[in-house]
Amino acid sequence: MAKTSAVEKNKRRRETVARDAEKRAALKAIIKDQKLPIEERFRATLKLADMPRDGSKTRIRNRCQVSGRPRAYYRKLGMSRIALRDLGNTGKVPGIVKSSW
Repeated sequence: MAKTSAVEKNKRRRETVARDAEKRAALKAIIKDQKLPIEERFRATLKLADMPRDGSKTRIRNRCQVSGRPRAYYRKLGMSRIALRDLGNTGKVPGIVKSSW
């Protein structure tokens, strides 16, 4: 079995989350509805537990689009601080100028 990179795993997780979002939301609504009988809510809990773990939105990790680095991620730019610095130093990011003092 070939090793998959963390970037590929994260991409697969995003696809799984998008695919399962509607079903997960419906099951969670059943679980939270206090008007339904406890047996029905428990069955919904079991169905939710049987779904793939990677279908949960909390399993997605923000990763740099350039390097795949998961730490020091700037959401607005979609990249890590290191990739931002490298691209900024070469003048490939508009509006960023290297300062020196």
